[in-house]
Amino acid sequence: MTENLTRQRLSQYLEAERAILSGAQSYQIADRVLTRANLKEIQSKIDELIAEINLEENKFGRTKRAVFID
Repeated sequence: MTENLTRQRLSQYLEAERAILSGAQSYQIADRVLTRANLKEIQSKIDELIAEINLEENKFGRTKRAVFID
């Protein structure tokens, strides 16, 4: 998967997490309950995607460095 696509997926998962945390995880109509997502699964996938991005960045030598100039 390309890094750009991985970042897009991460953004979508972060949005899903935000929605869940704001109370949009499930709703009820009459006696039926619909659960849209599982918070633990979303957070687990966020961790996986962050690790994948970090791995790709390190693979191509994209480390962040501070350079101090006197």
